[in-house]
Amino acid sequence: MLGPLEVTDGGAEVEVGGARLRALLIRLALDAGSVVAVEALTGALWPQDGPADPVHSLHSLVSRLRRALPAAVRQVPGGYCLDLPPDAVDALRFERLARQGRQALREDHPEPAAERLREALALWRGEALTDVAETPYALAAAARLHELRLAATEDRIAAELRLPGDHSPLVAELEEHLAAHPLRERLRALLIETLHATGRRAEALAAFEAFRVRLAEELGADPGPELKELHLALLRAERPVRGNLRTPLSSFVGRVEEQAHLVRQLHERRLVTLLGPGGVGKSRLATRAASELAAEFPGGAWLVELASVTDPAALPQTIVTTLGLTGRGRPGDPMGRLADAMPASPTLIVLDNCEHLIDAAARLVEDLLGRCPHVRVLATSREPLGLLGEALSPLAPLPAADGVRLLADRAAAVRPGFTLGEEDRAAAARICVRLDGLPLAIELAAARLRYASVEQVAAGLGDRFLMLTGGSRTALPRHRTLRAVVSWSWDLLSHEERAAVERLAVFPGSFTPEAAARVSGWAAVEDFADRSLLQFVPGPRYLMLETIREYGLERLAESGRLAAARAAHAAYFAELAEQAEPRLRGSGQLAWVQRLRADRDDLLAAVRFAVDSGDAATASRLGAGLRFFWTIAEDPGEAAALLRGVLEVAPHPGVAGAYLLNLVLAADGGRAKGEADGLLALAAGCSQPATRAMIEALVALITGDAATGLAAIDAGLPGSEAWDRGVLWFVRSFLDGSLGDMEAMRTDLGQAATAFRACGERWGQATALSYLAFARTTLGEFEAGAAALEESIGLARDLGTGDGQRVWLAMVRSHTGQTATARAELLDVLGGNPPAHQLGLARVQLANLARYEGDLDAAGRHLAEAAGIRDPLFLLARAELAVARGEDAGPDLAEAVALAVEIWDMPLVAMAAVAVASSLLATDAAAAAGVLGAAHALRGGPDARHPDVERLARALRAELGESAYHAAYEHARRLDRAVAIARVKAALAYPRLR
Repeated sequence: MLGPLEVTDGGAEVEVGGARLRALLIRLALDAGSVVAVEALTGALWPQDGPADPVHSLHSLVSRLRRALPAAVRQVPGGYCLDLPPDAVDALRFERLARQGRQALREDHPEPAAERLREALALWRGEALTDVAETPYALAAAARLHELRLAATEDRIAAELRLPGDHSPLVAELEEHLAAHPLRERLRALLIETLHATGRRAEALAAFEAFRVRLAEELGADPGPELKELHLALLRAERPVRGNLRTPLSSFVGRVEEQAHLVRQLHERRLVTLLGPGGVGKSRLATRAASELAAEFPGGAWLVELASVTDPAALPQTIVTTLGLTGRGRPGDPMGRLADAMPASPTLIVLDNCEHLIDAAARLVEDLLGRCPHVRVLATSREPLGLLGEALSPLAPLPAADGVRLLADRAAAVRPGFTLGEEDRAAAARICVRLDGLPLAIELAAARLRYASVEQVAAGLGDRFLMLTGGSRTALPRHRTLRAVVSWSWDLLSHEERAAVERLAVFPGSFTPEAAARVSGWAAVEDFADRSLLQFVPGPRYLMLETIREYGLERLAESGRLAAARAAHAAYFAELAEQAEPRLRGSGQLAWVQRLRADRDDLLAAVRFAVDSGDAATASRLGAGLRFFWTIAEDPGEAAALLRGVLEVAPHPGVAGAYLLNLVLAADGGRAKGEADGLLALAAGCSQPATRAMIEALVALITGDAATGLAAIDAGLPGSEAWDRGVLWFVRSFLDGSLGDMEAMRTDLGQAATAFRACGERWGQATALSYLAFARTTLGEFEAGAAALEESIGLARDLGTGDGQRVWLAMVRSHTGQTATARAELLDVLGGNPPAHQLGLARVQLANLARYEGDLDAAGRHLAEAAGIRDPLFLLARAELAVARGEDAGPDLAEAVALAVEIWDMPLVAMAAVAVASSLLATDAAAAAGVLGAAHALRGGPDARHPDVERLARALRAELGESAYHAAYEHARRLDRAVAIARVKAALAYPRLR
């Protein structure tokens, strides 16, 4: 329809006779694949003076059309449909291609844009809809298509202007279009751009002025803002840009700040070296920055590619050839010939990939800059040239967000229609992180998305060197596979240097120069950072990118040196752990926690190697040295798991004591019941009274034998050092709690805090004060409890912890009616980066706050987000919510009570008892009052300000009357611990429990 109507079927032309029949077909074709209503068709065919029965006449025409095109026309309720795909109609195909071309142009992909637009415009064979040109319905459609054709022509010319080549023929084409559309601003702007691009600046300025005058005289108007900006750009640009910088085929993602910094350096310095590991994108960024500056260099901006140059003596001639200076300058002296032949105006030279010719490149650059003061050099290399006055610009890997954008962009290029859905973003981010944010590696991964899903590619990176192959055929061989990228750097090292770098690959995290020298045997580790094999991080420390590290590990394994390198690594960190251990128990704790945190990944790797290889001696040294660090820095459950792993290979009393303590802190002490005999046997052989007492007391706590535990503590306290006394008093407080003796617990925690304070240790103080706050609030001392928590938070914050204390403080504030403050504190915890367990507990407390205020939906949402934690407090919160909703809370209550009793945590059993009492309120108020009294007996105090306790007591008084409530409560309050627990368990079996 973009010309006289033509209809083909399988390549054979189909005759459609009669103007009215062609008009019907064209109207249906304008909406091919869609239903056109009968009224729309009759109105198009007979806009006026139609037949007496237009519907009947339409049916007759359709019948004739079906004889010509039997399978193409369908009758549907209310109308007819031309049953063809849109691409079978040239007008619709044109619109699709024009849209795609314009989108590619907007995304800075000029080559595919030009291809789509040429294909679209080639569909035109004349004026659109000529067969029905005078039909009213066709007038608007034809005008629309004509405008789209003109816009596509403008887009095509704009795309071609961005491509290399001779643009002179475009001038004549644009002038022809302007003759037909003299006031069309975009055509005028394209003409001016084309004249300027072909070196006809004066004519470009004249074209603008002529248009400005015409607008003023004919319309009394001025050119639009885009045309005015173009005019100003013309006035500023004295010359056409020279050089050989090419327009890349793919878009440039990220690096905005890096590019701006590089441009500033090139303004200020004559020699700038862009540094970075292979595949980080040095060449692309260098050419991008050079393109931005090209107009400022009349002598041109030139890219000199050195990767294929193997002879250092050929460097000067390479530059001569690249700049087109052959035949100029003095004969017989390569550098002299180059200097003589250089343009006598400011010139920018990009020397790309200098690392394999580093010495020759440095000599050439120094000589060239000395002889040619108008020349500036931007070098790219994996190591500096090492010249006086050289400005270095290290290029870091792409940030994760830019890496994901790059992956999605390149994947869309190889897999049409690809979009990165929300469900794929996490896997895409993993790909980018695993590939160290190296653009080349990410682009190789994107190529795999042509056939695989994002998740499949992420899973396949376990062997990244096998997967990431098949780069661009036009790329240098060392850029076609990830292995080749890294091998290029390895090949530039001596044998001794390669061996040292390979040994450094056993460090999974960052490391100090001292650690590197001890493990690798190479003292000057900064040499490897200079060559971009290591990344410098503050400390000073170094880090090896995962891609380089994996290559090094592969080389170690192939040569049979991996186990020895890992053993040296483990030995170094065992020595460091032993050095740290006594300092963690005193005033040096803060500095050593920070030091060990920086080495966390390497410490864990050392422990795993020692345990997996059965090296009991090294595992014992590491476990004993790190036991307290893990207690401070790790979640208690995670710390217990690490310590348990060491114990399986190397039984050690100190490790056993820390293991038990962390289980208790994680409210998971019951896990060790089956190990009690072995742990006691280990304690019996221990020569340190405090450690032996700690193990015996914690085993007693877990097994419910408080008397034995208290005796062990009392035996271990005399003669112990301050820190050991602090630990023993702290453990003693748990035994007090198991007996429901809150006053003794308060006293012992005060003793623990005093002992820890005496040796200047922060973690012990913070932890003892936290539990002291719990004891005080249980006894009704809320102000003192809050003060203890605030002091604890201050101490813990310095250690990078404190989230648990902040959750507890929010609980205390909720007990004193400070709900808004409590909620703000919890939300602030969520906004940070707390350990998973503390994150879950914060959500549990937010759920409780919402429930106290009657917002059960909000409470449910918070608990749904906390569902991953294994903690009785979560079960109790969910049970209380179920009771509030009138739902069955029985399973959660039963599990929570069982867990609390198993670890013999009486305050926790008391919390469970309160929840059980809540579940009985509606069915048996007397039983509920008794269970509430049993909770008092178990915890050793009323905890009367707890919102659930206060709510229950008020409801029970109202239901039973003060006298009956008091009698039931007081009777149960005086029960001994075993009977109180039995009362709570019996209530779980109550037949009307809701």
